[in-house]
Amino acid sequence: MKSLIALVAGAITLASSFSAMSADEINIYSYRQPFLIDPVVKKFSDDTGIKINVVFAKKGLAERLQREGKYTKADIVLTTDISRLMELQDKGLVQAVDSKVINDNVPAHLRDEQGQWFALTTRVRNIYTSKERLGNIAISYEDLADAKYQGKICTRSGKHPYTVALISSMIAHHGYEGAKTWLNGFKNNLARKPQGNDRGQIKAIKQGQCDIALGNSYYFGKMVSDVKQKPAADAVHIVFPNQNNRGAHINVSGMALTKYSHNKASAIKLMEYLTGALAQKIYAEVNMEYPVNVAVKPSPLVASWGEFKADTLAMSAIALHRKAALRLLDEVKFDL
Repeated sequence: MKSLIALVAGAITLASSFSAMSADEINIYSYRQPFLIDPVVKKFSDDTGIKINVVFAKKGLAERLQREGKYTKADIVLTTDISRLMELQDKGLVQAVDSKVINDNVPAHLRDEQGQWFALTTRVRNIYTSKERLGNIAISYEDLADAKYQGKICTRSGKHPYTVALISSMIAHHGYEGAKTWLNGFKNNLARKPQGNDRGQIKAIKQGQCDIALGNSYYFGKMVSDVKQKPAADAVHIVFPNQNNRGAHINVSGMALTKYSHNKASAIKLMEYLTGALAQKIYAEVNMEYPVNVAVKPSPLVASWGEFKADTLAMSAIALHRKAALRLLDEVKFDL
């Protein structure tokens, strides 16, 4: 871990604007924060001599690609979740990649069947329970609608991509009407109106506002590693839901090759590198996520949470229900 920290600390800040297009350069649009990708792309550049330019944005990269069309300089897009990957695909902004290296490194359920996008890391949509008031219980996502938990649950907005992905998963497993019944029950059990971010839900348990919360696994890792936030993290158990049946719902960060990439060969070389052992280790450890490459182990901190069973339903099958999930949220007035 010390060497990893040194690598991050020594990473050179990449250019935020692109120079002229070149076969020896790769241009990236990234939803992922620079500190997460700088160490990986710097190592790639050092090993290959290929220069990499990165433009970071929290939102709007799909719209930017649409505006730029065939004149875009972007070769690769890096995203934070499945929703943004599907947005790129739905808008026809990416192209297929047929790489044996990538296909061998990324399990089938974590990549598009036509090769239009690939996951790079995964994270679990964990349930957190109060150590003091509830304990380390076996719980499922379905249990969030159980009346015995009325007034005991905290969550962020239903319209957030992470929540939308979970609801999409529930539709995939239970159908629209089944998911609607569940979501109504879930809403009835909320201790407060949906609000805040994932870390805020864990803090709410510490403050006694609720006993159960939803949150991505890597946020828990960040809280454990932060002196100020550790007391809140220490007040909860991190629980992997649905271990007695289909497994815990996961989301992904990912990558795609742009439709009008001008440096396709070099870009695919980088994409292959990102799924390899060294890059996977760095990329997953910096953000406390799980590598998609099964040959790479998670960091010691992430591994300390224990092994778990993950839902292996294809991410593309879950993502098909995004629009239905948003419609369902409106029907039950989840955020109101």
